Amino acid sequence: VTGKGMNPPQKILFPPEKISMGWRQKRRPGAGLYNLGSTCYLNVVLQCLTYTPPLANYLLSRQHSRFCHQQGFCMMCIMEDHVRKVLYSSASAIRPRAVIRDLRFIGEFKPDLPGDAYEFLRCTLSAMHRACLRGSSDLDISSQGTTIIHQIFQGILRSRITCLSCETVSDFYMAFLDVLLKIKGASSLTTALEDFVTPKQMDGKKCFKCSKCEKKVAASKRVTIHHEPRVLTVCLGRADVRTSRKISQVVEYPEYLDLRPYMSDTAGEPLLYSLYAVVVHSGHTCLEGHFFCYTKASDGKWYKMNDVTVDSCGIHTVLQQQAYLLFYAR
Repeated sequence: VTGKGMNPPQKILFPPEKISMGWRQKRRPGAGLYNLGSTCYLNVVLQCLTYTPPLANYLLSRQHSRFCHQQGFCMMCIMEDHVRKVLYSSASAIRPRAVIRDLRFIGEFKPDLPGDAYEFLRCTLSAMHRACLRGSSDLDISSQGTTIIHQIFQGILRSRITCLSCETVSDFYMAFLDVLLKIKGASSLTTALEDFVTPKQMDGKKCFKCSKCEKKVAASKRVTIHHEPRVLTVCLGRADVRTSRKISQVVEYPEYLDLRPYMSDTAGEPLLYSLYAVVVHSGHTCLEGHFFCYTKASDGKWYKMNDVTVDSCGIHTVLQQQAYLLFYAR
């Protein structure tokens, strides 16, 4: 077995033992967020990140801004300020003005145009990660993966490619911050995850260069989670790639998820995750409609967050949604 992409970091930017997975302070839920045009996609992501305990603990400690010398746009400073405002505000709703002011630095978004929550999540985490890397030049790729953002959200996928001629196995490793699952024909998150780790014949008859056969061969590929993240973010792919229609089917998802069956090493203790946030998309097509979310606050209770409104609800309501994004924590 040969492996590529797994070198230990030369420098640790944020020590993992400093990450606190449980809330440091318990309080009632924070403020709702005003929709400033077509910004519901952005509101749901901000709320889900605000209620991600290890991230919120870090942002509330102000560890970043105390040492940040960045002039102009810094996503970490913006999020620090935002989370503090939401959780400490006495107002029932606040305006996420700083995020909207700097939207163009986060990604290709405009306040008056609808956006996609999954894309906004990816761009926001990327912008926060870049802010953590500022001032650390010439880092190897593994060291770049030790920011607070990657320490919380990053896992490692293993692609195991087997030559169908000589059965030589080659392993390739790749970091991920979220898992995008195909849901067509999947009735539940667990069936979608089972499909994700099922070996598949690679496209194209002879597409993989086997080091032993020394030529291009037919091969099969199996992807598994090799190193689990502290926070697992799952996107249930609701856009049909061929028709670009929305896949509206119900996909059941549990409050507690065992990741062990989808790991490279399936033996051993269960790897239990607990659901703490869900983003829902309502509407018939992916390009229109509305986003709202459910989050578990530090008081241990669930709340429906729909722009300015924050209403308490039960777990049974949370588990019966047409989910788009699921957030699980170890």
